[in-house]
Amino acid sequence: MFNKNITFLFLLTLLALNISCSVSANETTKPNIVVILVDDMGWNDVGYHGSEINTPNIDQLAADGIELDRFYVQPSCSPTRAALLSGKSPQTLGIYSPFSKQNPKGLPLSEKLLPQYFQENGYQTFLTGKWHLGFQQPEYHPMARGFDYFYGHVTGGIGYWDHVHGGHLDWQRNGKTLRENGYSTHLIANDIERLIEDRNKTQPMFLFAAFNAPHLPNEAPKETINKYSHISDENRRIHAAMVTELDSAIGRIKDALKREGILDNTLIWFMSDNGGLNQHAISPPLVKVAKGLDTVFDGSAPFTFLEFIRTNVLDGGADNYPFRKGKQSVYEGGARVPSVLHWPEKLSPRKLSHFTTVQDVLPTLLSATGLDIPSGIHGVNTWPQLSNSETVESHKPSDYLINAADGEALYRFPWKLIALSSGEYELYKLDRDPEEKENLVGKKPSKVDELKAALDSWPRSESIHVPIYKVMLDPDFFGGEERLPPIATETNRL
Repeated sequence: MFNKNITFLFLLTLLALNISCSVSANETTKPNIVVILVDDMGWNDVGYHGSEINTPNIDQLAADGIELDRFYVQPSCSPTRAALLSGKSPQTLGIYSPFSKQNPKGLPLSEKLLPQYFQENGYQTFLTGKWHLGFQQPEYHPMARGFDYFYGHVTGGIGYWDHVHGGHLDWQRNGKTLRENGYSTHLIANDIERLIEDRNKTQPMFLFAAFNAPHLPNEAPKETINKYSHISDENRRIHAAMVTELDSAIGRIKDALKREGILDNTLIWFMSDNGGLNQHAISPPLVKVAKGLDTVFDGSAPFTFLEFIRTNVLDGGADNYPFRKGKQSVYEGGARVPSVLHWPEKLSPRKLSHFTTVQDVLPTLLSATGLDIPSGIHGVNTWPQLSNSETVESHKPSDYLINAADGEALYRFPWKLIALSSGEYELYKLDRDPEEKENLVGKKPSKVDELKAALDSWPRSESIHVPIYKVMLDPDFFGGEERLPPIATETNRL
């Protein structure tokens, strides 16, 4: 009897251990998610689109993954980030342009964000780099919005070496201001490597790597700039160097995942937050004014706001060829951006040309990780098409609205209706005319009426941005003299 009891207990113990090991294995085999968001990268700033800029690591992600050939964002940074993290149209949230440092609000607190969904389902959640979704009040900061850890800056563009934005030092870890030497792209890559190595290995990881590169100001290590001495335009030459440093950082992320043995179980989604900045995207009168300032004041206007205008109009070095215009424009160069998904274990390498938007990121990632998609999301779950469980033909994209400095545009792919600030309308059929050369307004009046009705009925919320005069009085300048207290949490203000 004694031996039988011992045998029975032994078998129960083995069974319990087996169950325990199975649960542990299931927990650690959930996929890791790495979203790499870069800042102001143009369509023709990546090697796989034919650029003169060397981007071997991004190119390899594209070669081994899914190249999203028609991936759309908003034409500026804060609206894109809001759409990515909420899965909603930013216009319904009152977000129409980049947040100024003067703005008391941010991404509405009523919204549940992507890291919160992951956090609730056992993921550790990290944000490195740029936030730009609210900074004056702690409740808008990353660690109040679902991130366990944050390292980087909460405002828009910073100086790469001095980490200053609009007169503030804006560099922190978990709400505490840091005075730290180093080039921001290098520092972010260093921190990501450490996070990957030191993570809790019993939990899956959601990493939002939101680099500030290659946003203005044009700053890069001299040795990297020298690699592009054959490029005659100085802005383009430095921009190319910033992209190269960014590409190297992305290579370091991939190498760290590989060293840790988790690359095969990690979905990487790479994208730019809007089209690249260059003067071809700016209205000609404004370019003329900026060139006048450049000539009169020899490259540096005497007043901060005038210099802010000059540098934003003239210093951009991105290339959006073959698309029209770029950042802060409703034409294709402002919203159609490079994007790649990399997960060779699950996704077969190919190019997909179906219409996908930044609003689709949240529902697609939740689906890819087996989580439920909440109601009220505007984006579309594209995971069935990406994972080959459904044909591309079954994918019906939703309507998509963008707005920028020159107007707004409604996509009902393949159709695109542009409502310019001048009051004029333009209509393009993008599958045949991606370069927007033939305006079909006069030839397709019924389609114009249909899309006008949809545009007019689009739900919009009241803007939560501060008036432009406040920005003019103290603009969001990138880098330069630190003259104001650091930007951190309320409890850490100096």
